[in-house]
Amino acid sequence: MCETADPRHLLDWYDTHARDLPWRVPPAARAAGVRPDPYRVWLSEIMLQQTTVAAVRAYFDRFTARWPTVGDLARAEDAEVMGEWAGLGYYARARNLLKCARTVAVDHAGRFPTTREGLQALPGIGPYTSAAIAAIAFDAPETVVDGNVERVMARLHDIHTPLPSAKPELTARAAALTPDHRPGDYAQAVMDLGATICTPRAPACGICPWMRACAARAAGTAADLPRKSPKKAKPIRFGIAYVAQRSDGALLLETRPDRGLLGGMLGWPGSDWSEAPSPAPPLAANWVELPEEARHTFTHFHLRLRVMVAQVDMTAAPEIGEFHLLPGFRPSKLPTIMRKVFDLARGALREMV
Repeated sequence: MCETADPRHLLDWYDTHARDLPWRVPPAARAAGVRPDPYRVWLSEIMLQQTTVAAVRAYFDRFTARWPTVGDLARAEDAEVMGEWAGLGYYARARNLLKCARTVAVDHAGRFPTTREGLQALPGIGPYTSAAIAAIAFDAPETVVDGNVERVMARLHDIHTPLPSAKPELTARAAALTPDHRPGDYAQAVMDLGATICTPRAPACGICPWMRACAARAAGTAADLPRKSPKKAKPIRFGIAYVAQRSDGALLLETRPDRGLLGGMLGWPGSDWSEAPSPAPPLAANWVELPEEARHTFTHFHLRLRVMVAQVDMTAAPEIGEFHLLPGFRPSKLPTIMRKVFDLARGALREMV
């Protein structure tokens, strides 16, 4: 018979083993009265959606150095924010980031709402994010459930129902453990436990603060949980990317429409992305197709782009996009798939000069 999981045991563990994260107030500082900055908590939570802590650190540091307050971010140029976001993926998050910052600045006098309900009314903030901000920034006793927490709950209670069907039960189990005392630290403690001890593979059960309460450890099933329903095979979409360089070295780029995938991002003009894309060159030129495709995987599909390159003279008049001179062009401002296209095209363009 397992013990009952005690949130105090987890908080004791967290006080010693909390991860050092740039957006976090450490437990000792929090106990001394230091309060988290809601702006930094919100920014980190938006960045961490579908992304790892390791990938987010550098982006978070750059954003907060350049825009240290929500008011600073609200006043930023869209293109600058989208450029700094490039590479993090899920670009609708960046568009909603700006919308949310401007809503907080204009409608809330620069202060984030303190309740889950108030936070969830802001652009780009859903049920998980609102609960996380309310708990971490304002110490509200909200239940925060991400992938780490789902894994911890599935193992703690030996739940074999596969995800996503198990989500309601896992959330209910997490809610039953959420304490009124230090709920913000507790929310971060459960996530840290999943990230560092109760890991997807080879969980370190022998040093877990809840080892005596874990039903899956007792049953020997911890490494098999949580179970997941089989994933559907992702379809493949195809497209064409056109990379044109003018005789002065300028490159032809377009800002993609705000709506849709990679909305608002800088990229190469191209065709639609489908099973049978329609060629849509942005200008008349002697286009040369490269032998290698640019490939990238999005959430719901794989993409393969044929890459077409051309050198054009100063009279070139594109129907789509505009030329950008190289001193002002940074490949780092491109989303990942567009950087892959550029990496393939740059050598071919040099050879064509």
